[in-house]
Amino acid sequence: MTQSQSAQVTLRDVDKIFTRPGRPGDTVHALGPLDLELKQGEFFAVVGPSGCGKSTLLELVAGLSTATRGEVAFEGRPISGRIPDGVGVVFQEDASFPWLTVAENIAFGLRRMKISQQDRDGRIERALAMMGLTPFAKTYPAQLSGGMRQRVCIARTLVTEPRLILLDEPFGALDQQTRLLMGDEVLNLWRKTGATVFLITHALDEATMLADRIGVMSARPGRLIDVVETGWPKDRDSRIVQEERFGTITARLWRSLRAESLKSIGKVEEAA
Repeated sequence: MTQSQSAQVTLRDVDKIFTRPGRPGDTVHALGPLDLELKQGEFFAVVGPSGCGKSTLLELVAGLSTATRGEVAFEGRPISGRIPDGVGVVFQEDASFPWLTVAENIAFGLRRMKISQQDRDGRIERALAMMGLTPFAKTYPAQLSGGMRQRVCIARTLVTEPRLILLDEPFGALDQQTRLLMGDEVLNLWRKTGATVFLITHALDEATMLADRIGVMSARPGRLIDVVETGWPKDRDSRIVQEERFGTITARLWRSLRAESLKSIGKVEEAA
């Protein structure tokens, strides 16, 4: 697979087709054909109508699913069957372990890594500090708010020091104010770690605030119909929601998504 020098993730002619369980020959074309490159160190977000294959796309990049056609690569190596070394994933659901303390939850992410006790303790300490969790190291998840539990899940990913962080609607269950604050924290850790971030979200304002580039997906089968460059400085935070360009970008995303959503509704009506 040819790959531009700065590309860290490459998808070429990717299609994903599912066969309905117990119904051979009954297939769903979920995604594609799709081409995409993620640049080293960028923040890339994906938005699209419900059911367009956003999470399927993330699963392909994470190695949790395999493309029906085409190729997916991370740092020049094909992705297939497992999460590649150097890739961390954070899902929307609260994935903290209630029987473990915050520090023990974070340490869980290091279990499959062959590192010294000293290195492990240092990583846990840094992850706790980065996510503002140091005072809660010995606290159990049930004693934390939803936003703080999601910080624990992000810290558990960060502790492995991934070069690519995949976020699948990680703030979907949080209220608007908490989402903005969490967005600031994610931008801060992105700058500190230098990792590439790939975000799936249904929230247009979240994508506009966080991303360097935003990919807009069509109705199923999901394809990229637009890629928007936000032009934000790297040191941005939630205050950019006051910028005029913030509204302009969000409106552009909404026009594209509204057209695709109406198209999707029309298809459903035709099939009824």
